[in-house]
Amino acid sequence: MYQRLRNLREDRDLNQTEVAKLLHVSQTTYSRYESGTLDIPSGSLAALAVFYGTSVDYLLGLTDTSRPYPRGGGAP
Repeated sequence: MYQRLRNLREDRDLNQTEVAKLLHVSQTTYSRYESGTLDIPSGSLAALAVFYGTSVDYLLGLTDTSRPYPRGGGAP
């Protein structure tokens, strides 16, 4: 998971400080997310998935499909 976060960030030519600002955390905190020394809160995972146009499952390494899921109106 953590390598995916770094790869997505670097693919967009962003530094850790820029992504940290998006999440309203310090660069040090974001660095710890990326290195795996600090768990990422679910709200931050969701924000990163939206920002990168992918799914939380992709960020977590549960799928290799980077395409996001369709957004729906919820359960019937």
